[in-house]
Amino acid sequence: MTAASLVTADQAVADTRKWIEHAVIGLNLCPFAKAVHVRGQIHFATYLPADDEGLTDALLAEASRLVAFEPSERDTTLLIAPHTMADFLEFNALTARAERRLRRDGFEGVLQLASFHPFFQFAGSDAAEIANASNRSPYPTLHLLREDSVSRAVDAFPEAEAIFERNIRTLEALGTDGWARLNVGPGGAQP
Repeated sequence: MTAASLVTADQAVADTRKWIEHAVIGLNLCPFAKAVHVRGQIHFATYLPADDEGLTDALLAEASRLVAFEPSERDTTLLIAPHTMADFLEFNALTARAERRLRRDGFEGVLQLASFHPFFQFAGSDAAEIANASNRSPYPTLHLLREDSVSRAVDAFPEAEAIFERNIRTLEALGTDGWARLNVGPGGAQP
């Protein structure tokens, strides 16, 4: 990666915000995202080094920061890593290790971890399947969610288990060309 290709923290956050607004909220891929976004309760953090293993430490630091806030002020954190974990399988393995570290460090039952990646691929799917776009973000991203907030959101949403199937139908109707027109990849927030 050359110095000219490095993504700034501001650009990574802008691209991720655009993805949330146009894809996650715009397509209603996550019916719980709009409320926390509108209320400004999403914290966007960036991890800019190209050091893979440092990402887990950064995640643990963000977890500690998240629980230090009241949920009404900061309900969730997205840790965006634009310069590392380009390989999805390596990122998936790191996510599993990070989940174990969160449990070991006392966050079990308090926080849960979700992950998004530009090359996300459901097990058993073809990389080109549009359904994979439901978990594709501009950059590798680790998402810390409060367990209590997730439980409340699921309780308030009828048939939460149907979200996945609805997302697949939405993305299939949109198609790959429609997804591309959303322009929610890296640099997508540029004017």
